[in-house]
Amino acid sequence: MSENGNGRKYISHHILPTAANLLGICFVILSFMKVTKMGLETIIDEMVSLCIVVFLAASIFSYASIRASRDSEKLERIADILFLGGLGIMTVTALIIVFEVI
Repeated sequence: MSENGNGRKYISHHILPTAANLLGICFVILSFMKVTKMGLETIIDEMVSLCIVVFLAASIFSYASIRASRDSEKLERIADILFLGGLGIMTVTALIIVFEVI
């Protein structure tokens, strides 16, 4: 991981492309669910929609962290928390699909 002279790690450079890729994957999943009408009987489409919003927010905060000269660390921390939250939601959604809970 890249660091500056004071030992601070720049994880925003990793969050931004990864969150953007996961955002695209969520759009594909949501589109597939709408085409197959699978989302009509489950809450999975709402969970995937929530993932889209969370990964978009993580991308925005990560980009803002890279661009900002002030509050860069604060924005990066918000992006990190959002990204991990999105991963958690995506994991729960995948488990619901795999184990056919709904």
